[in-house]
Amino acid sequence: MEDWKLSPEEAIERQKELRGLTRLNPLTRPIQTIGGADIAYDQSSDTIYAGIVILDYESMDVLLCCSVEDRMQFPYIPGLLSFREIPAIMKAWNNLPYSPDVLMMDGHGIAHPRRVGVATHFGILTGCPTLGCGKTHLLGEYAALGVEKGSASALLDQGETIGHVVRTRENVKQVWISPGHGMSMEQSVEIALHCAREYRIPEPTRQADLLVNAIRRGERKVGVEVLK
Repeated sequence: MEDWKLSPEEAIERQKELRGLTRLNPLTRPIQTIGGADIAYDQSSDTIYAGIVILDYESMDVLLCCSVEDRMQFPYIPGLLSFREIPAIMKAWNNLPYSPDVLMMDGHGIAHPRRVGVATHFGILTGCPTLGCGKTHLLGEYAALGVEKGSASALLDQGETIGHVVRTRENVKQVWISPGHGMSMEQSVEIALHCAREYRIPEPTRQADLLVNAIRRGERKVGVEVLK
C-alpha cells in the first residue's frame, strides 16, 4: 500500500526508490484491451474526478467506463503530479470489473526528471503495463519531425533516450510518448500510433478525457458503466 501522506521532500525520495523498480522489458502477450486514464479538476474546489475507460484494442470501441469523485490531498508541484493524481485514479482502478492488458495515461512515463512520471508510478504499483501520452513538453531535446503521421524523434535528456516525440496525424501538433512500466520503448510508440485514429490524442486517453470532463460539467454521473 502506497503512503500518499508525504512531504514534497519525501515524495522525491520515494520517486528515487521507484526508479529502481521500473522495468522496460518487452510486453510479450498479445493486447486485446487497452485502458485510458485521465483526471479533471474542479477549478473552484479541491475536488478531482478520475476516470478509466477500457477499449477493444483492434476496433477502439469503448467497452466500459469507470469514474470516481475524490478530494486532492497533495499540492500542485511540478514533477510530483503522480502524488496528486494517482490516489483518485487508483480508486477508479479498484472499481473496475476487470483490468485492461495495458494502460495509457494522460501524462508521462519515464520522460520525467527522475524517470518516474504518473504512468511509471502507476504501473509499478499495479503491475499493469503502462505508457504515458503527454500533450506538452516536460523536458528533453528532440529533432524536428516530418509532417506525416508516424513521424517520430527520440526524446533525449543528457544523452539518455527517455521517450519519443510522435506525430499521430498529418499536420497536427506532436505528442510525447514514453513507456511507463512493463513495456519497451519501441512498443510504447507502436501502441500510441495504433490507437491514434481521427484525432491528435490517441483514443484511450481521448476517451478518458471526454469522460472526466463530462462528469465535471455534470453531464454524466460517476460510477461503472458497461457499454459492450
